[in-house]
Amino acid sequence: MHKPLPDLLQDYDLPPGLFPKNATNYDFDEVRSKLTVYIPSICEVGFKDSSVVRYSTRVSGFLLRGKLTGIEGMKTKVVLWVKVTTISVDGPRSSKVHFTAGVKKSRPRDAYEVLREGITVDEF
Repeated sequence: MHKPLPDLLQDYDLPPGLFPKNATNYDFDEVRSKLTVYIPSICEVGFKDSSVVRYSTRVSGFLLRGKLTGIEGMKTKVVLWVKVTTISVDGPRSSKVHFTAGVKKSRPRDAYEVLREGITVDEF
């Protein structure tokens, strides 16, 4: 049995609320740093900074200290839905989380510290 996903994210200096509450099942290959998160249904989460992130039923990427990169299965709304490719922080005490979705956008880290419910949507 592995640790809860929020704890794993914190071990890598990322905020624990990057994924919806129902994203409890995941695989992590420590040798390759490959993280795959399984979510029961396509959903989106609204965060307290008014940002919205949409998740496919399978989100994968490479989990390294301070960042999740090469992301597949995650989008954010800028003006339209744009694929998120990297999430990073500048260190464990960083006040910002940087989302790269075509362009790099910094958002307040505290918006992602709390786990939030995902709202089911029809399509990714």
